[in-house]
Amino acid sequence: TEVTEKLEEVVMIWTKQIRQVLAESEQIRREADDVGPSAELEHWKSRMSSFNSLLDEIKSSRVKKIISILQAARSKTLKQWKELDGSITIAANEAKDNVRYLYTLDKFFGPLANASPVMMEHIPSLMNTVCMIYCTSPYYNTSEHMTSLFLKITNQMINTCKTYLCEG
Repeated sequence: TEVTEKLEEVVMIWTKQIRQVLAESEQIRREADDVGPSAELEHWKSRMSSFNSLLDEIKSSRVKKIISILQAARSKTLKQWKELDGSITIAANEAKDNVRYLYTLDKFFGPLANASPVMMEHIPSLMNTVCMIYCTSPYYNTSEHMTSLFLKITNQMINTCKTYLCEG
């Protein structure tokens, strides 16, 4: 029982740390007013990396051994642990899926940033791709995500126009 108590303390510390990571990932992002759409992709790539690292750690043999011991001891801390494990898996899947969908837009980000204000040739394809993401993505098709993406696309268009006017 002494070993079980020590292991439960370790799992409770991990639980607290994981909850902190999840809470921080849900906080509203602070970004500059003129940030472009590539920042959206970078944000989700960073989240994907963080959550994948966390998943790798959770699935390590050391953690699995501790969880196995606590399962054999029928520890009550495992209920919270399993919920957090599920939450981390969902967050990792969301980030991975969002990166995959946002990469389909990546080919538009360069032309959008470097084009003259006559960037209209790229807009229909860009909008079709955004529509495809909205219609097919299980995670990214929320009003919050789409608003953020459209804001960044618009910011990039405005920045491109400003640059063009200052150079001309």
